[in-house]
Amino acid sequence: MYDTIHDLLDAFRATPEILAALLDNVTQEQAESAKGGDEGWSVVEVVCHLRDAEEIAVQRMETIRDQDDPLIYGYDQEELARERNYAADDLRSALAGFMKFRERHITGLSALTPQQWERPGQHSELGTVTIMNHTQHMAAHDAVHCAQIARQLAKN
Repeated sequence: MYDTIHDLLDAFRATPEILAALLDNVTQEQAESAKGGDEGWSVVEVVCHLRDAEEIAVQRMETIRDQDDPLIYGYDQEELARERNYAADDLRSALAGFMKFRERHITGLSALTPQQWERPGQHSELGTVTIMNHTQHMAAHDAVHCAQIARQLAKN
């Protein structure tokens, strides 16, 4: 039998290592010019998106953990990118922000009991979500965007 909680925590721990390796020798200029994906974002914009998605995800996890069946609101990622001016952000600062939020997220998830992983919340667009399936979604989200960054840097 798979240990899904252990696997998810391992995946969450891997993403910062993957991002650090992908971005190790990438300059700000390269990160700004390497564009692609469905959004047409640069690598800097993708890292900013990962940072902000992680900030929101950890807040959602904590809300579901701490409240009974709370309402969790969706957000417009394109609007957030414009509001926070992702295109003008600093790659290293955005990456450090992602790392900070991911560490907080891992700490919170690691402290959950198996029963808490199944706590539900009501997503305004998706319906019922649990900490478990929200974490699975975020692990997949990480993989998709790490691959996107790798593709964009390979083309640059």
